[in-house]
Amino acid sequence: MNNSTLTLKNVNKSFMQGNEQLDVLKGVNLEIKPKEIVALIGPSGSGKSTLLQIAGLLDEPTSGEVYINGDLCTGNNDNMRTALRRDYLGFVYQYHNLLPDFDAAENVILPQLIAGVKYKEARDKALWLLNRLGLGERIKHRPAELSGGEQQRVAIARALANTPRLLLADEPTGNLDPNTSDNVFLALLEVVKETGLSALVATHNIDLAHKMDREVSLKDGRLIDVRATNFIAKGENFY
Repeated sequence: MNNSTLTLKNVNKSFMQGNEQLDVLKGVNLEIKPKEIVALIGPSGSGKSTLLQIAGLLDEPTSGEVYINGDLCTGNNDNMRTALRRDYLGFVYQYHNLLPDFDAAENVILPQLIAGVKYKEARDKALWLLNRLGLGERIKHRPAELSGGEQQRVAIARALANTPRLLLADEPTGNLDPNTSDNVFLALLEVVKETGLSALVATHNIDLAHKMDREVSLKDGRLIDVRATNFIAKGENFY
């Protein structure tokens, strides 16, 4: 395999609804290169979350192959998938799911400690991320004392704490008002670019999708490469 951060090869996913088979993903192929940020767009129910679950090794495809950093991950047992998620993947969801009894810094420190990082190093990394995301004065506040946008910034810092190779985000600003959504999303993109990660971000916001390197769209279970930023810069329109 090549050196892509993520490769999905002919991925299919089907579910049974009673006696009827529902084909959610049909022959999906996707390649995300190192440091590339890709927007995943499509209407509700099109399979975006299913694709992210498979890319994040939280679910197995019905058929097809998933590669992380060129290594085949399909068919691995639960322990192997858990280790791969811990070492290579970061997740941001629409709902932040922060630990309510811990402050912002502690929410970012804890996953690092679980991964075996020394406390001082984990705290330094947490403070750097939170400051970089504009939360320098809020590090000792618990989730209930933070606004929705601030909570989501903490969730982003937590997802990046263990320096994943690939960030997977499922409507990361979908719960926020438009102005807060834009600010949080731009902060996410800046930190991802600064840290040199790859990212696959599901979003309904086309304006935000345009700010990423590339857009792919799910329609009727199939993935379409919508455009690349360099073509848009030349005035081309692939919609």
